[in-house]
Amino acid sequence: MNTIPLICTLEEMSERTAGIEGVTLEALEPYVTIRVQTHNSDYEIFLLDPKTGRALVRGGRYLQEPVEAIVNGSTLGGCMLKIGWLGVGLQMEIYVNGCQLVTTPVQALQVVNEIAALQVKAAMCEPLAS
Repeated sequence: MNTIPLICTLEEMSERTAGIEGVTLEALEPYVTIRVQTHNSDYEIFLLDPKTGRALVRGGRYLQEPVEAIVNGSTLGGCMLKIGWLGVGLQMEIYVNGCQLVTTPVQALQVVNEIAALQVKAAMCEPLAS
């Protein structure tokens, strides 16, 4: 995992995050699920609007049930935020119920297209034509 100092310039953050595994929310389709494993918790983000980061989020200590939220992006834990991007080694920033939630550092990300998975499953269950 990459180590990023808590204090750096915008240029340094851009350089340091360039080689980090991550996902740009706006590049995804609506209704995909992002599974995120942080140092302390697991989260599921069902993306409703990739442009705004609006999603249903479940996970961690505070979000036991899915709740509508805005996934802002990744942070170093300070005032710098990479908007609309989630990166391994960085903390997620989520705005939910009028509060800002910052997670522990992300350990792994997985994007799952639930609709495509359901279509494949349905196709596998259809009887073959004789």
